[in-house]
Amino acid sequence: MKVFYSPSYAVAAHSFETTRKSRWIAEALAREPIGGIELVAPESTNAAALSRVHDPEYVDAVRNGKPRELAESQGFPWDSALWEMTCASNGGVIAAAIDVLRTRRVSGSLSSGLHHARRARGAGFCTFNGLVLAAHAGLDAGARTVLILDLDAHCGGGTHELIHGDQRIWQMDVSVDTFDHYEPLGNNQLEMVHDGARYLPTIERKLTWLEREAPTFDLCLYNAGMDPFAGCSIGGMHGVSQKVLRDRELAVFSWCQMRSVPVAFVLAGGYLGPELERAGLVALHRLTLEAACACI
Repeated sequence: MKVFYSPSYAVAAHSFETTRKSRWIAEALAREPIGGIELVAPESTNAAALSRVHDPEYVDAVRNGKPRELAESQGFPWDSALWEMTCASNGGVIAAAIDVLRTRRVSGSLSSGLHHARRARGAGFCTFNGLVLAAHAGLDAGARTVLILDLDAHCGGGTHELIHGDQRIWQMDVSVDTFDHYEPLGNNQLEMVHDGARYLPTIERKLTWLEREAPTFDLCLYNAGMDPFAGCSIGGMHGVSQKVLRDRELAVFSWCQMRSVPVAFVLAGGYLGPELERAGLVALHRLTLEAACACI
């Protein structure tokens, strides 16, 4: 299984989980490999590709740092390496999508900071929306329908804005925190969970709904957030344990495998705090990698 990553994913000066955890996970894989995973450096995306989804003026702001307010609209300070980081990380999402369309199996990228980004600005630690970029790349490569399955703690309002009205791209969003909430409509589905005991059953119910209401998907892009974890400082929900998240990952990849839907995953949210140290956060994200390997 190819998992896309390069050191460029973590070169921005601002030190924060979104800009650093891909490196932590890559280092953990070097120390304790997961059988079947091959880390591969992706080709970075570029301004022309980004401008298919995002406003060219916003793309230029991130590249040049001017105007500064727009360049920092995702929520952290701009520096010249931000452009390199975001082009590499978003390029990894695109590469994973193209890889699974070729292999018809599973691929991924150690990318995060995607689903809140809008057409003309960033938001919520997300600079560019690699999920939507990868969906369009998949459509260009021959996919007829794409599912963006978003299990981050927070709502994917940026994704909703960017794909609303495009009947080829479906969004299934199960969230536990109302940040970036939007009104679900048609093939943009949002389900809020307010009780940790209902988290897994809700995801299973919505996957069943997709089988009944949605077309057969040619590609699934899975935003695998670990911030629903009870100990997470941003978004955590009581009752969502490591075991619950392990079961969630196995359920998602098994669902795709049983329906022969190629799936490309990314990391999404997961934040340090008094109840979650770096090793614990890395262990949570490894659940995604382990479940993906189990379904190869």
